[in-house]
Amino acid sequence: MRNLIFSILLLLCATAGAQTPIIQVTGGKVQGIDSKEPGVALFKGIPYAAPPVGELRWRLPQPVIPWKGVKKCDTWSNIAPQPYQRPGAFYFKEFYWEDDWTRSEDCLYLNVWAPKATLGKTDARLPVVMWVHGGAYMTGYGFTRSMDGDAWAKRGVILVTINYRLGVLGFLNHEALEAESERHISGNYGLADQIAALQWIHDNIAQMGGDPDNITVMGQSAGGVSVKYLVTSPLSKPMIRRAIIQSAGGLSDMLTEKPDERDFTKEGTEAMKKIGLTTLAEMRAASIDEVAQAPVWSFAAPHPDGYLLPQTFQEAVLNNTVADVEYLIGGTLDDGFANQCQQIDAFCYVRDSLSQKPVYQYLFARKLPGTDKVGAFHSSELWFMFNTLGRSWRPFTSADFDLSERMMDYWTNFAKYGNPNGESGGSWRPFTLTESYVEVLNVRHNFK
Repeated sequence: MRNLIFSILLLLCATAGAQTPIIQVTGGKVQGIDSKEPGVALFKGIPYAAPPVGELRWRLPQPVIPWKGVKKCDTWSNIAPQPYQRPGAFYFKEFYWEDDWTRSEDCLYLNVWAPKATLGKTDARLPVVMWVHGGAYMTGYGFTRSMDGDAWAKRGVILVTINYRLGVLGFLNHEALEAESERHISGNYGLADQIAALQWIHDNIAQMGGDPDNITVMGQSAGGVSVKYLVTSPLSKPMIRRAIIQSAGGLSDMLTEKPDERDFTKEGTEAMKKIGLTTLAEMRAASIDEVAQAPVWSFAAPHPDGYLLPQTFQEAVLNNTVADVEYLIGGTLDDGFANQCQQIDAFCYVRDSLSQKPVYQYLFARKLPGTDKVGAFHSSELWFMFNTLGRSWRPFTSADFDLSERMMDYWTNFAKYGNPNGESGGSWRPFTLTESYVEVLNVRHNFK
């Protein structure tokens, strides 16, 4: 018996992290690994654009640089340059302990979780979801502790998470950058990265068993705001089948303003001058640490530029020029939801009045257990909709795991059918002009 157990352990060790079939994508061949969940393949760090370094700093993303041979996608990529989380801070304790990933401008990579059985089968046509992380456009990356695609792939949905440029590197407006641009624009580089990642998915996901005509864009916080811009931009909205907007308000734009209300170009130019950088040559030669000193917090976010974003999200909704798709939208109870809900309701009302496509609204109300009695805080739902409760230090109960399974079914059903109930129907009804229905997501018995 002991020898049998030892042999089984050896077999498990030998097969853990095993390689998957080789797949041809833009730039060359890639090979992932077996994920933790049996039957799920994981591709870590696939490049979707050229590294935006040197002369490519503050330029729109350029095509992937081809590679020779097979790229082994078994290691997480660099993350975008960003401040380190402060030890002891709330979100550090919640999500970012042992956060020591390499920060580099060479950060334009994505990760794919897909059922192993359909790799290479272009006729499988599984639904696909692209996740855009939050972090106020200043922090975050596509493989934080709370995020994982195993449970999604297990339910037959391919999950793709992405990194994109943040802060001053992702959203700087500057007169010299506008002068060199063919379209006389600057800024929105991080949004352009997201669009490039979506284009990569559209062009390549069939090789991994995905359906390029069934892509859902999903994000939370700044990622949710990004989804608003993705369904607004004429460059991205044709590739979007459905959208999930989490904790990012509703009809309001959030984190951005109209260009005629602020001179973003002047602000960016002055910010560079304050750190002693006045020419493009100086700006592109400066180190990351130097550039990071620029005071850009107040405008490090997407905004209308006449190209990627011809108008604000609010204008696009009211003009009925946003992507005409199904939407799932909501927030968390203790994240100022009362202040957000009017804007979310307004979005739902407008969509219902202008479109035949349904909008589903939710409220995540589970007050998380643990020593920090902070309730259903901003980002608290991530543990549940990625089915990663086991990675948290919080004392989750069986009821929490049941809630997570229910949310996973809702979110993946929406990606599959545009309806969180799935094909057989259920109790979650659309939010309409005649019925303001909100699905309250909570455990199904009371806790003190």
